[in-house]
Amino acid sequence: MKSRLVWLLLCCIWGSTWLFIKLGLEDLPPLTFAGIRFFIAVTILFSLITIRRLSLPRTVRDWMLLAMTGGLAFSLNYGLLFWGEQFISSGLAALLQATIPAFGLVIAHFYLPGERMTPARILGVVLGVLGVALVFSSQLEIAGPKALAGCTALVLSSVCAAYSNVLVKAYGKQLDPAILAGGQMFFGMIPLLLIGIPLEGNPLRFRWTPMAWLALFYLAIVGSVIAFLLYYWLVRNMEVTKTMLIALVTPVVAVTLGMLILDEELNWRTLAGGAMIISGIGLIVLWRQKTTSVPLN
Repeated sequence: MKSRLVWLLLCCIWGSTWLFIKLGLEDLPPLTFAGIRFFIAVTILFSLITIRRLSLPRTVRDWMLLAMTGGLAFSLNYGLLFWGEQFISSGLAALLQATIPAFGLVIAHFYLPGERMTPARILGVVLGVLGVALVFSSQLEIAGPKALAGCTALVLSSVCAAYSNVLVKAYGKQLDPAILAGGQMFFGMIPLLLIGIPLEGNPLRFRWTPMAWLALFYLAIVGSVIAFLLYYWLVRNMEVTKTMLIALVTPVVAVTLGMLILDEELNWRTLAGGAMIISGIGLIVLWRQKTTSVPLN
């Protein structure tokens, strides 16, 4: 029961972060916005690590893993994500990021012996790719080149996040969730701030509206600290196929919030493409779940 409640809470949190990213981007530039988000989150996480007296990694291999996956999952993934969402709706951004399990399945084939491709999984990946292509065609015709660039950024961010997830699963099981999340965010925030501040200006001169502050702290505390600690706990306490189902629910929550609060609209081709993406991911996850006998904790 505890695992199911955590799973549901994560769906709600990650489904809502897209809304707060969009709201924050109305006043804040993308890279520095993302960097400050993780600076706040890292400060909180390392305070928790100190209070709990957790031991930091002692091997070069673990530090290299944190640096590499931090660069992939936070510098590249979130840098591209925040930049791309300037030009597309929050719901569409969430739909495109839902392709993470599809890319992860392809990458995992080369790293994890138990994650081999099967005909059903290949069909799921193909459906997802066709859905992305349909979304791309829709955005290019209706919203123009900037929207297409935003869509491309979101898909590339998904590839980076998927690669990071596979590396963590392959080599990072021994790391405590707080160490893993805090270390990744620490290494990931550095390039965001080093690139963002020279390009986007002094953060003290940004337009710090009440909504900008709300978005920043919601994303830092709820969307980063709480969400990632819960997620890494869930990975250890729930069958991995069931944790992957979060990718199916998050876009639905994000699209619903975007339509209700931001009055975002999705045309039929975007909806059809999104349905193909979700169907493809569902096929991957549910087929894997069907062929796995590990019980739910």
